[in-house]
Amino acid sequence: MKNYIFSILMSILFLAACQPKKVEPVSVGKVWKPVSVKENGTLVYQDGAATNARPGYSRFRLDLTSSEQVIFTDIDGRKTMGTWSLSTDNQRLILENLSPPPSETIGNIEFYINVPPTNNKLSLKRTAESRKTGNSVNEYELIPE
Repeated sequence: MKNYIFSILMSILFLAACQPKKVEPVSVGKVWKPVSVKENGTLVYQDGAATNARPGYSRFRLDLTSSEQVIFTDIDGRKTMGTWSLSTDNQRLILENLSPPPSETIGNIEFYINVPPTNNKLSLKRTAESRKTGNSVNEYELIPE
């Protein structure tokens, strides 16, 4: 009987120790600009380079300074406003209710967060193709403005 009770107690302790860790929110509340951009894996923009295949990325901005509102300026310089959030696992940055809605969207754009953000770097990859860049999946290495 003692072994049975001991086994039950050990099982309870083991299960209690296996609780998932809480995911801490990350801080991305800045204005971000690209230092480099890849379209379908090909480098098309590098900050300060004289010969960029897509120089329009110099206008790209992701303003997350408000706790909920986003101002997103895409490659064409067009500004859209909406709300932003992080997924509960901090793996995606979600822009919603963008107005005016970006081309071929219902006003939502999502990005995968490639590596955990730091104060000086935010690495994103679009979860869907961008119509503005010829249906490419774009990757952005961003730094604070």
